[in-house]
Amino acid sequence: MSIARRIFGLTAAVGLLSQLWACSPIEPWVKPYERERLADPIMAFDRNPVSSAYMDHVIEVRSASRGGSGAAGGGCGCN
Repeated sequence: MSIARRIFGLTAAVGLLSQLWACSPIEPWVKPYERERLADPIMAFDRNPVSSAYMDHVIEVRSASRGGSGAAGGGCGCN
């Protein structure tokens, strides 16, 4: 029984250490020279964020609801 208990303990210790090592920030995921590609306007969700914000406001005012623009539903439910 003690051999099985030792094997279980070693396995648990190795598993715990590997989880802790995986969470440690050894190096940044995005390097500084790669950030310029992520800041490119083509990576934005909206081509014109000012126009999108205005249209979201118009839709909120017309349907008498706020938020929930990222999910289905909202408004009066008469559709």
